[in-house]
Amino acid sequence: MTIAAADVIPLTQARANLSELADQVKAGAEKIITKNGESYIALIDSDRLDYYHRLERERIHLVLLADIEEGLADVSAGRTRGAREALGELKRAAKKRSTAPGSKRR
Repeated sequence: MTIAAADVIPLTQARANLSELADQVKAGAEKIITKNGESYIALIDSDRLDYYHRLERERIHLVLLADIEEGLADVSAGRTRGAREALGELKRAAKKRSTAPGSKRR
């Protein structure tokens, strides 16, 4: 949805006309409320907000599925190592960083 100039409302005007703005939003408009001339908040329908949240959850699930697929491909290709080995590498790297010249911890 495109935001028109009429959909950008200063906060003081939004306070004075909240009921009217709410009716416009319920009818499908989205409003950007500004404060001191800068974008501050958005006024959107609660059903649309719920839809946006569902889309975000779905996107997160798709990213997780892609990570799982990549992990399974690594296992199939033999690109794995044991947990003890991986933890040992992490500990050695952390120790190396903490004793490096210029580090705050020694």
